[in-house]
Amino acid sequence: MLRQPLTSALTTARRALLPSLIAAAWATPALSADLLTITRDALDNNAALGSAEAVTESTRAARDAEQGNLLPQINAQGNAAHSEQFERQSRQGAPGMPGAGSQDDSVNSASLTLEATQALFDALNSREVTKAERQIDQQLYQLAATEQEVLINVASAYFEILRAHEILEARRAQERAIGRQLEQAKEQFDVGLIAITEVEEAQARFDQSRAERIAGQSDLQVSFEALERLTGKRYSDVEALGDDMPIQVPTPDDRQHWVDLAVENNPQVLASQAGVEVSQSNVDIARANRLPTVSAFASYNYDDNDADGVDGYNSEGQVGVQFSLPLYTGGTTTSTIRQNTFLLESSQYDFEDQRREAVQQVRSRYTQVSNNVSTVDARRQAIVSNQSALDATRAGYEVGTRNIVDVLDAEQNLYNAMADYASARYDYVINLLTLRQQAGVLDVDALEEVNGWLSADSVSFTLPEENADSVTRIGERPTRDS
Repeated sequence: MLRQPLTSALTTARRALLPSLIAAAWATPALSADLLTITRDALDNNAALGSAEAVTESTRAARDAEQGNLLPQINAQGNAAHSEQFERQSRQGAPGMPGAGSQDDSVNSASLTLEATQALFDALNSREVTKAERQIDQQLYQLAATEQEVLINVASAYFEILRAHEILEARRAQERAIGRQLEQAKEQFDVGLIAITEVEEAQARFDQSRAERIAGQSDLQVSFEALERLTGKRYSDVEALGDDMPIQVPTPDDRQHWVDLAVENNPQVLASQAGVEVSQSNVDIARANRLPTVSAFASYNYDDNDADGVDGYNSEGQVGVQFSLPLYTGGTTTSTIRQNTFLLESSQYDFEDQRREAVQQVRSRYTQVSNNVSTVDARRQAIVSNQSALDATRAGYEVGTRNIVDVLDAEQNLYNAMADYASARYDYVINLLTLRQQAGVLDVDALEEVNGWLSADSVSFTLPEENADSVTRIGERPTRDS
């Protein structure tokens, strides 16, 4: 089942703490952590997850706003005024009539209007509320998808650090081994046992191994920085993956079971399905524009002024029911219904496409994990075989049946096999977690189980300084007096 999204209270708290979290990201010293600790840091601080939670709360607020249109609406309007009237008039002509007149007046007035309405039948607003409810469902699935995306991104970034570290260790060992081979070649060249071409070959292989080691250091640094972006925190070192981690096919060992899980639980599929319901609501809303609205209303008017010296006030109250029915809208309603019907059809195709993608992804990941089990075992055996081949090649080189190129090839094959074995182990872990994500069942408990596979050893972000005295620099070539 889908993991329950974080509560709105936590969302409100995070929103209040956001400025301090940003500042702390730059001020906090590097930490040491395991996968579970880093996962919790990501759930607390990940920016994409925080944004998704804010959008969810916004969608809930939009639903509440739509519901408000179906509740009583009460308005009050008041007015108080003082006016001065000055009148100057003059007449000429008729006998007995005054030739001029004037009248001044000062008036105080006050009025109050109260109005209340209550919808009795309003299909348009009712269907707007239904649409808002469907949008909340859709956004909750999107939030669950974002949470699972954060979990898989954190796990992938974590194990990419460990992958980069193990590959770097293999490249360092390769550089040291080829460096020793280069020194031996130089010594043999100095006493005339081998030709300069063998020294040049060893030098070229050494330079290549050094370049690969430098690239490995860069990969390790980049991997740590990727983890920092997801959590907003820096980590000095992380726990390594134990050698005794279980490598086995997914449980249950039934691909169709995982496909069924994806169809029922994949949050992207469920969000797409909710999108179909939202589109259906839009069609219903468009059709509601043809329906009548009925509402009850009540009003009260109060008016008072002292014009012409009259005392007292006027008041009026009214209660009734009002009815409205659109008869002709110029074809707008019909066009809107057709438009939203086509959008509904589009959303149905989108849902089917998302469902097919989830099924394909689960099948692919299941196959990859199953193959990873065999690959890890094969890569482990390849190390043993390449070590034996290297030992035999070195023995042949000592008796003159093999040349230095054969030795260098065998050494490179060995350390490539070590790097490939490390990659195969992390491919297995990442693919296994991705399978759970695509099936919609990736949660903190799953990462806690993987966290139990870690060992007490740690991988540090700090790289050891290179010993300049022990490195043969590019371009240095031995010379021998003729």
